[in-house]
Amino acid sequence: MTKKERAIKAVEILKELYPEAICSLTASNPFELLVAVRLSAQCTDARVNLVTPALFERYKTIEDYANADVKEVERYIHSCGFYKSKAESIVGMAQRILSDFDGRVPDTIEDLITLPGVGRKTANLIVGDIYGKPSIVVDTHCIRITNRLGLVAEKDPKKIEFALKKIIPAEEGSDFCHRLVLFGRDVCSARKPLCNACKMSEICKRVGVK
Repeated sequence: MTKKERAIKAVEILKELYPEAICSLTASNPFELLVAVRLSAQCTDARVNLVTPALFERYKTIEDYANADVKEVERYIHSCGFYKSKAESIVGMAQRILSDFDGRVPDTIEDLITLPGVGRKTANLIVGDIYGKPSIVVDTHCIRITNRLGLVAEKDPKKIEFALKKIIPAEEGSDFCHRLVLFGRDVCSARKPLCNACKMSEICKRVGVK
């Protein structure tokens, strides 16, 4: 079985397991999702979803964030960790979007990564979830599982992104990555993968390897 054949099979299996491929972060508009993804760095999505309701109630527009006191933002997001740099990024993102992108969250990876605190993972999630463009979101689950499946043999996120774009159908990339997160939490965890109960075992190159 080639890597591409294995990738397509993985897409099919994940579709069966998780018909609804949704982002686990809660947001009601593009900028809120951008903020939530920034907060999720080295923090659980569950924690972010506990923090954002009050934050989103306090700051309702990009202008609100752009004019916000960074110290006040810090107080809202303190429990997410690395709150100082995240608060600076959030305010900086809003200011840059207003000054350089007419108040609209950019729709290309190239533009998104010019925003403070935004890397390729965040940019891919935004272009995929908000704008429906082909994307591959390489997070820890994606790195771990795609290596175990033998789809990649690489730890560098950018290299994994481009390698997966060659073998995952473009229209499936975004949902595939959302499903990997769910699968990683439920079955293919970092420390104790449930290999005996895994639907991917038939295509996994590293069954039982942690």
